[in-house]
Amino acid sequence: MPVAALPSFLPALPEIFLGTSALALLMLGVFRGERSATLVSWLSVAAIVIAIVLVLKFGVARQVALNGMFITDGFGAFMKIISLVGSALSILLALDYNQRQGIARFEFPVLIVLATAGMMMMISAYDLISLYVGLELQSLALYVVASFDRDSVRSTEAGLKYFVLGALASGMLLFGASMVYGFAGATGFEALQHAFQSGGARSIGLLFGIVFIVVGLAFKVSAVPFHMWTPDVYEGAPTPVTAFFSVAPKTAAVALFVRVMVDPFGHLFGDWWQVIWAISVASMVLGALAAINQQNIKRLMAYSSIANVGYALIGLATGGDAGVRGILFYMAIYALMTIGAFGCILCMRRQGRMVEDIPDLSGLARTQPGLALAMGIFMFSLAGIPPLAGFLAKFYIFLAAIDAGFYGLAVIGVLASVVGAYYYVRIVKVMYFDEPAPAFDRPVNPVVGTVLAIAAVLVLLFFVYPAPLADSAAAAAATLFTG
Repeated sequence: MPVAALPSFLPALPEIFLGTSALALLMLGVFRGERSATLVSWLSVAAIVIAIVLVLKFGVARQVALNGMFITDGFGAFMKIISLVGSALSILLALDYNQRQGIARFEFPVLIVLATAGMMMMISAYDLISLYVGLELQSLALYVVASFDRDSVRSTEAGLKYFVLGALASGMLLFGASMVYGFAGATGFEALQHAFQSGGARSIGLLFGIVFIVVGLAFKVSAVPFHMWTPDVYEGAPTPVTAFFSVAPKTAAVALFVRVMVDPFGHLFGDWWQVIWAISVASMVLGALAAINQQNIKRLMAYSSIANVGYALIGLATGGDAGVRGILFYMAIYALMTIGAFGCILCMRRQGRMVEDIPDLSGLARTQPGLALAMGIFMFSLAGIPPLAGFLAKFYIFLAAIDAGFYGLAVIGVLASVVGAYYYVRIVKVMYFDEPAPAFDRPVNPVVGTVLAIAAVLVLLFFVYPAPLADSAAAAAATLFTG
């Protein structure tokens, strides 16, 4: 290969590095056998950390590479870092859990790394074809990790449900992409943008294609009415996998959703904003109401994630720079809160067995006050109680809606947030005011405890100095509307 051709691959260096790392780790695991699970896990975390460095080095400046199919910019770098950090923390949280459950196999971190490479490809996709390739690379790995506990009927069922419904959603997205290509004559985002900017290629068939693409993407972010897989998969999958699903793939899917609607279809905003508005409202309302009667905390977190996607989509429905800034800010805070909450759920082990029901948390403040305090912080933050980080995240989103004139959407969001606060506060009530249930196993794993402590402190004290994240989100959002 000529030396002159090498620079065109530099923007994709983080993805190339993660892909080759996954192959190398797979070979290491094959030759060392099952005893290599811990080593491969730590090496996977190291590979993800190196990928973060590479993103900061090569992925921040706006560059279009790989024949126009791949783009790097501040928006992509911001969302990639959230996904990468979420993936690394998920591997760390899974270390002790997999050992205790007897599923500590080297394939797990390798699949996480492959899925993460797919996520990064999704976030930087600049063509409908590269979009689909990245999406499927992520999805195929996720189907396997959902059913990773192959001796558990629930885990196997979760993987099967996710696979069947995920394949259907991928088919719809691909069908929509083919319709867009048929009516617009291009698959590249830049070419589509120019076509719509000049007022051409607009037809009812094209709009149907966009709707099918929205359906496929709505499934990936688990937005209503394409959320039906989420509670069952979250409940059935191993808990670290559920934590992973809640943070990294969701962040990547939201990033892809935003890029697809803003970059190629931004000039058709008047044709699609109503669809996003309806999906956002439905997600917020169903997420708030359906979680009220849940007794399984993982199912409750599934409906919580549906509601949070609804809040994030408020920013997309506004269609402007402020809305995207709100999404970036919201997803960063959401990832921090969620990984902390699932860290607490991983500590719910009694006599060597995981427990998942909310009544199992009864009286936790008297048996393990530190764990109860951390869980309380995350629950209050998810509820949007000031001055915790979750309040600021919702404030930015609602403010973007008000600035854009979407007053009704902001009011619905506030009301849904008030209703949703009930089930978060109920968990705090159970921990602090109910009679104590038998204590959870001790001690808390040091790795999980460290993640919990850092996440709790950041969520609790974020209001003291929110400027770095807010400024980074603003700068990243601006790059999506320039160039």
